[in-house]
Amino acid sequence: MSKKKKIKSLSQLSHFILETFKKNPQKQLNYKQVSKELGIKKPEIRKIVAEKLEELAEKGKLEKTSRGKFKLKLSYHYLVGQIDFTQTGNAYVIVDDLENDVFVNKKHVKNALPEDTVKIRVADVQKSRKRTEGEVVEVLRRNKTEFVGTAQKNKNFYFVVPDKTDVHVDFYVPDNKAKNAKSGEKVIVRLVDWPEDAKNPIGEIIEVLGTPGNNEVEAASILIDNGFTPVYPKEVIKEAEKIPLTIPEKEIKKRRDFRQVTTFTIDPDDAKDFDDALSVQFLDNGNIEVGVHIADVTHYIPEGSALDKEALKRSTSVYLVDRVIPMLPEVLSNEVCSLKPHEDKLCFSAVFTLDKNAKIVKEWFGKTIIHSDRRFTYDEAQQVIETGQGDFAKELAELNRVAKILRENRKKEGSITFDKIEV
Repeated sequence: MSKKKKIKSLSQLSHFILETFKKNPQKQLNYKQVSKELGIKKPEIRKIVAEKLEELAEKGKLEKTSRGKFKLKLSYHYLVGQIDFTQTGNAYVIVDDLENDVFVNKKHVKNALPEDTVKIRVADVQKSRKRTEGEVVEVLRRNKTEFVGTAQKNKNFYFVVPDKTDVHVDFYVPDNKAKNAKSGEKVIVRLVDWPEDAKNPIGEIIEVLGTPGNNEVEAASILIDNGFTPVYPKEVIKEAEKIPLTIPEKEIKKRRDFRQVTTFTIDPDDAKDFDDALSVQFLDNGNIEVGVHIADVTHYIPEGSALDKEALKRSTSVYLVDRVIPMLPEVLSNEVCSLKPHEDKLCFSAVFTLDKNAKIVKEWFGKTIIHSDRRFTYDEAQQVIETGQGDFAKELAELNRVAKILRENRKKEGSITFDKIEV
């Protein structure tokens, strides 16, 4: 203590002793060290300090340790959050209701890995006011179990050294779980277990990516390390394979039927999945009915299922220049839930009736069944609009007219339009 406390009476002594320990909550102090902190030099008062230390230990305020030393008996509370690691091995736990993250020294991260949901113990008295510190007491959920790294072969086993520097340990892989990987190759390792008494987590190599530096290998590594693996968990694949490819008549009867209404999709040239469609119907009173249809994925994926959890985890499909990593297995994204032409498909739809001035006079939302008549690319649709010739020229021209009116109205109301070039 830079400034010594002036003790006016012995009755205050216990208070100042506790304050000394609270400012040094991790330290073990004996009566001489406490006396020095308090600026007490008289032997008779130092003797009283020793007695007070024993007294505070009996009351449960202090904890007696070896060689006549004492430390503060801490009380704790527990928090749950997601752990993120730094390159040094130290970590921070993000807790929803806390403004600042909780710091965890690398000595106290237990067997946690990046992105795990963990339970941490936080002392009610902190040694620093600058940041809250805690320690991991339990890993509640592994949010990431697959990592990219480099295989290093030893005599009867492998180590996989993770690419990402926030993964602070190497994975031990038994020889029979290594897929015959060669030393130096990039691989995907899946966490199998991490016993509390083990220094390293145990893993299995599930895929050999190839030689580092290769464009394909590096692209795959980046995707996988950011959670976009092309490999789906076994339980997800099993659920996807059980999805029926035909639509029961019972389900059709529950829905508004648009199969006789002109319907088409408009997508990029290289699109593999068609997840939205437009329908157009000219009404006898001169109005037009426009339907916007999206694939009803929820019909095929029950809430809480393995497919649902995997979709939530991925959140989106990833579109690269040369590939797509779909959010859902291809049987869903490219087949069952893709609004391909000449196939009946289940949808959720927004249907608008508009007058000749493009004013909405009626709207409807609900479950439907559609049958797309045509798959347009952007260029094909644009050519039909510009020439007035081709499939569904009347419908496309009317949609274009309505779109122009709506776009102009948006501008008048203050909307901002961003012109951008697709790379």
